[in-house]
Amino acid sequence: MKPRKTIPLLTLIFMAVLACSLPFSPEVIDPTSSPEIHITATPWLLPSPTITPTPGQKPTITGTYSPIPSSTITSTTTPTTTQTLTNTPIPTYQVLRGEVIADNVVCHYGPGAAYLYKYGLVAGSHLEVIGRIQQGNYIEVQAIGGNNPCWVNPAWMKVSGDLTALRPISADETNLPFTRRYKPPASVSARRDGNSVTVAWAPVVLRAGDDSGAAPYLIEAWICQAGQIVFSPTGWRQTSAVISDEAGCDSPSHARLYAVEKHGYTLWVEIPWPPLP
Repeated sequence: MKPRKTIPLLTLIFMAVLACSLPFSPEVIDPTSSPEIHITATPWLLPSPTITPTPGQKPTITGTYSPIPSSTITSTTTPTTTQTLTNTPIPTYQVLRGEVIADNVVCHYGPGAAYLYKYGLVAGSHLEVIGRIQQGNYIEVQAIGGNNPCWVNPAWMKVSGDLTALRPISADETNLPFTRRYKPPASVSARRDGNSVTVAWAPVVLRAGDDSGAAPYLIEAWICQAGQIVFSPTGWRQTSAVISDEAGCDSPSHARLYAVEKHGYTLWVEIPWPPLP
């Protein structure tokens, strides 16, 4: 057996001093590397059911739980409006046939004898009857297949059919000839004395040769007669007129005034109609 070698003490001291004098190298961490993260999850523990064994029977499992609250949903219903469409019938009017029963019957520009002469009708002529004035009694006629109508008193016509089947025409729809040579009457006033209404206005002076031969003023009036509004056109030669207007109608009466010359009518002016007391 070889004898064990012993390291001299001086050598050990030298080795220790040498170890302490060596440079310290710290650990270098790569910034691009992702550190590994360890997460310890604590599981959510449900309450453990209690098992109670009973001899000769299957074990009974009892447990305590909290029910999940149920949501209550309230439904709000918006009512739906259902529209009911009502079909309004469109009235059907007729075109009738009529025969002139007298000679030299005047056919006027408007629905009344107060309107200017348009042309004459010959006895035995057959015409189309195409309309009737509202709230009046004149009818509108024209040649069969023609387009130049005029207005005539139905007393001078023998009409085949019912006049109420004709299209009703308002006075505003009539095609009157108008003139711009004169302004409408001015200073128009009206006063009532019971059922009588007196209308007055300033005169319109016509130039020589412009006189139509007919009344130089025309009043279209919608007046109450026997509980009904009646359309009454009247011609006047003076600058005042007295018109009868009764009580008892649902609609108010009213009227308008024109001046007349041979070329036609001026623009109309509304008469300030006095109401019933």
